[in-house]
Amino acid sequence: MANFIETTKNIFRIEELRKRIVFTVLMLIVVRVGAHVSLPGIDVAALQSSNAGDANGLFGLYDMFVGGAFSNAAVFAMGIMPYISASIVLQLAAVFVPQIARMQKEGEEGRRRINQWTRFLTVGIAALQAIGLSIKLNAQTGADTAKVVMIDGPLFTLTAVTLLTAGTMFRMWIGEQITERGLGNGISLIIFIGIISRLPVAVQNEILLISSGRNIAIDVILLAFLGVIIAAVVLVTQGARRIPVQYAKRVEGRKQYGGHTTYIPLRVNTAGVMPIIFASAILFIPSTISSFFPENTTLISIANLFSDRSIVYAIVYGLSIVFFTYFYTAIAFNPRQTAEELKRAQGFIPGVRPGQPTAEYFDHILTRITLPGAIFLAIIALLPVFVTNVLNVPYSFGQFFGGTSLLIIVGVALDTLQQIESYLLMRHYDGFMKSGKIQGRGMASNQQRVGGGF
Repeated sequence: MANFIETTKNIFRIEELRKRIVFTVLMLIVVRVGAHVSLPGIDVAALQSSNAGDANGLFGLYDMFVGGAFSNAAVFAMGIMPYISASIVLQLAAVFVPQIARMQKEGEEGRRRINQWTRFLTVGIAALQAIGLSIKLNAQTGADTAKVVMIDGPLFTLTAVTLLTAGTMFRMWIGEQITERGLGNGISLIIFIGIISRLPVAVQNEILLISSGRNIAIDVILLAFLGVIIAAVVLVTQGARRIPVQYAKRVEGRKQYGGHTTYIPLRVNTAGVMPIIFASAILFIPSTISSFFPENTTLISIANLFSDRSIVYAIVYGLSIVFFTYFYTAIAFNPRQTAEELKRAQGFIPGVRPGQPTAEYFDHILTRITLPGAIFLAIIALLPVFVTNVLNVPYSFGQFFGGTSLLIIVGVALDTLQQIESYLLMRHYDGFMKSGKIQGRGMASNQQRVGGGF
């Protein structure tokens, strides 16, 4: 504990690090304020009463990523998700469009052009989603049949689309500023703070349950269970198979190059949180569609079949996560491209011939280590459902026992702590761990440098 306190003091002794932390905190405060500023013409009371059925659907998942801004119909309601969607679209398009694949290999200039394309695509996606949200708001009514939009019509639609699109671009700009002038990855931190903002309400609900007569020992056991889950997530998030790579020696003039040995980390969970997001979005579609047609018995039956209390839901959800884990891993890590880059750099894996044999070796190793990672993701994704329905934990608190919430929180926390520790070690201070260091960003950047990561 004393080491932790001393390390915290050292953080604020470094002027650059202190300025970055203050800037990041101020930007995140702006993000949270924008999540509570509703669009003009919205009846907030009617809106809150009409959102009661969206918590466990697709809109509830979206609202979690934007920190409640979606349910508030705020100017930041679209969040940063259009930007993430645009980035994923371009990343997937690189597999099929040679021009984008070439830009990815052009270094800084290629990344600059891809970022520009991403911004343009973000505007288009945000505008389309804003039109959909304005239509949804126009159709919503509160508990007393009061309309959510007090004065609907073309003017409201135009105003909403303009403000929502501008809010998305402003959030994207804040994320880029945090990455450049603050601490950590700005986009990730914006999502992180949105998820964390739900934690006080979750804790309050648990306190209310204890005060209503529930045994406090149950909460102690739940907290211990949560600690074990977090430790397991950290272990799998950090887990990687290190592939040794040796570079041939070459002499140019009086200098000798190469001859050193390094490694390529093939991560157990290369796909990150994306498989859970894809699978959740697909399985939430039936319940979301049925909410638009409350009197259609066929749609209601299909929605009940895929409710989180159904065994069909658990099986399909788990298998979908395993499928999307392999799918996104194949997109994120290209064995053939990595093998070609190693060959051009005169690097080789001991005992494996360069070229196609190296690509096959990467593919074989990645296929084997991805399976336990995929199964672990499926278990983590189903834990909130188990905790909520079987252990009778409120949904607001149960969502932190796994799924996208826990994975994003752990991943962003490790990434940010690793960056803080880098500043401390550069100034010859002890980090948070004297016996080792947090390997978050360093491992990912090494993997991306050799052509694998995302």
